[in-house]
Amino acid sequence: MKPTDNTGWFFVLPAMAVLGLIGLIPLITVVNYSFFEIFILSSRFWVGLEWYAELIGSARFWQSFARSALFSMIVLLIQIPLGIALALCIPRGRIWIGLSLVVVALPLLVPWNMIPALWLSLLNPDTGILGRLGAVLGWPANWKDSVLHTWVVIVAMDVWHWTSLVVILCYSALTTIPAAYYQAAAIDGARPWDVFRFIQFPRLQNVLLMAVLLRFMDSFMIYTEAFPINAGGPAQATLFLAVDLGEEIKAFNYGPSAARSVLYFLIIVTVAWLFTKAQGKLEDKAAS
Repeated sequence: MKPTDNTGWFFVLPAMAVLGLIGLIPLITVVNYSFFEIFILSSRFWVGLEWYAELIGSARFWQSFARSALFSMIVLLIQIPLGIALALCIPRGRIWIGLSLVVVALPLLVPWNMIPALWLSLLNPDTGILGRLGAVLGWPANWKDSVLHTWVVIVAMDVWHWTSLVVILCYSALTTIPAAYYQAAAIDGARPWDVFRFIQFPRLQNVLLMAVLLRFMDSFMIYTEAFPINAGGPAQATLFLAVDLGEEIKAFNYGPSAARSVLYFLIIVTVAWLFTKAQGKLEDKAAS
């Protein structure tokens, strides 16, 4: 049996120390705050699990949770198939591959806080390209008063921004497929769907799990992009979990906002654990 060499951990220790400082310490602080009623940081009173009980029994919390889950489901159902399709359409030529990946990656370079401003500018009925085109196609100028139109804008904005990540991840997995597989499929007269099902998709499974996990975590906690679009409106129709948390923080409700943060963290950790288990089963299946 080959001896295990653990010297690599010495190279990981600096990164672990930094992550501990910027991640673990703030998390412990937030958990601590969630058990207190805090008027100012130097004046706080123990309330135990009161904030957690209030949140779990709150209809507003569960409504926000449902909106966030629905939003994540919608963007995943759009971005994952679209990302796979675009990755498969990237041309094979060396020059065209580079150009295609650069164009695809451009939305990822836009800062988060600039994305809603960019889309609001594009949707302006007087000066925006999308706004003028939408007026011709029947898009209302007062779209912010419509739940459906506001959701369409937020979903379209997220799809435009993050589908590139799925494309890049999928394309990186596709490049690991040996050319001999495609040659064998061509000799056997395999159809494009058969090539995708039996050659390409098995190589994409692990990458897709990672893409779904990353996109779920980000979309489930969407705030920076969603709040400036319509501030949770109309009639709280886009009041997602993170938007609701942002309102608590702005109101200086330290205890309730800390409890919200801990609950959101537990939700994300649970989902990440489930995905880890799923990925482990895929690897065991591939090894067998």
